[in-house]
Amino acid sequence: MRVDQSTGLLEGARFVPSPNYDERPAGIGIDVLVIHAISMPPGEFGGSDVEGLFCNGLDFACHPYYQPIAGLTVSSHLFIRRDGELIQFVPLQARAWHAGASAFDGRSRVNDFSIGIELEGSDYAPFEEAQYRTLAEVTRALQAAYPAITPERIVGHCDIAPDRKTDPGPYFNWSRYRAELRDARLVATAPSP
Repeated sequence: MRVDQSTGLLEGARFVPSPNYDERPAGIGIDVLVIHAISMPPGEFGGSDVEGLFCNGLDFACHPYYQPIAGLTVSSHLFIRRDGELIQFVPLQARAWHAGASAFDGRSRVNDFSIGIELEGSDYAPFEEAQYRTLAEVTRALQAAYPAITPERIVGHCDIAPDRKTDPGPYFNWSRYRAELRDARLVATAPSP
C-alpha cells in the first residue's frame, strides 16, 4: 500500500469523494495522525450512514440521534469498516473536517496539519482484528509518505479534544497497534543476512 503523491489517494482504498474539505494553510506540513471511532447510529455497525454523513447524503430524519446533528458538515480522510475495508473520502493533501476544536503540541486547529482516520466502532465494543491490520498497513504507508508522522505524533481524538471527545475509546488497543507498527519498523530496518 502506498500514497499517490500526485492525487493524495491511498492505493487500495475505495474513493468516495466528500465535499466537506478545503485547502490546508500554505506552508503547513502534515505531521499528526488522529485516530477516531464512529458508529451511526451509536453502537450500530454496517450500513451506509457514515458514508452518508461524510458525503452530505444522510437522511437526518431516519433516526432520533441524527436530529441534533442535522446539517452538520464533517469528513475524515479515511474510514476503516469492521471487516477492514478501507474507504477514502478526502485526498490526503487536503484538509478534512474531522478534528473540530482541537489542539496538539501547543498548536490549535489540528485539521490544518493532520490526517484523520475513522474506525467503525464505539466506546462500548472491541475493535476487529481486520481493522487493526488495515490500520497498521495504512499507518505505515502514511508514515512513508509523511515522515513527520512519528509514533509520538499518532494520537486519539480524545487527546486533541479531551473536554468533548472520548474516541477511539477504551476498547481501542493502543499497545497492540503500536507494537505492530514497531515490529514492522524492526523488520524493515533489520540487516540482510
